[in-house]
Amino acid sequence: MESSEMSEVLLSDGGFQIQQIEHLKYAHAGPEGRGDAEDHNEEPLTASFRKNDVLKALKVMERDSMAIAQSFTGLFASLRTTLSEVTSNSVDHMSCFSEAAGRLQECALDAATKGNHYINSSLR
Repeated sequence: MESSEMSEVLLSDGGFQIQQIEHLKYAHAGPEGRGDAEDHNEEPLTASFRKNDVLKALKVMERDSMAIAQSFTGLFASLRTTLSEVTSNSVDHMSCFSEAAGRLQECALDAATKGNHYINSSLR
């Protein structure tokens, strides 16, 4: 039996978790809904089934992207509030905020790039 793998990126506990999902090329229907390849013929999965899986994965990615964006928004608001309490004037505040935000963006871009490389290599 052949199988192909697709990765799904999930957001859990404030971090990324990459979960492997195996999609079988053939569906096996057993006597009580259980898989039983020996007693029944193999039926190829339809293209619409695969399209539905892709659409579901896209919905999950969109939902998780929105959650990440909201998390970043909250993080930046918290950072701005904390820096305004610690710094003595607005120039110091803006300087610290710009540096912290820049480093955070670099880390986020690096993580996204690594995630994209992983997903692309898994789909090949």
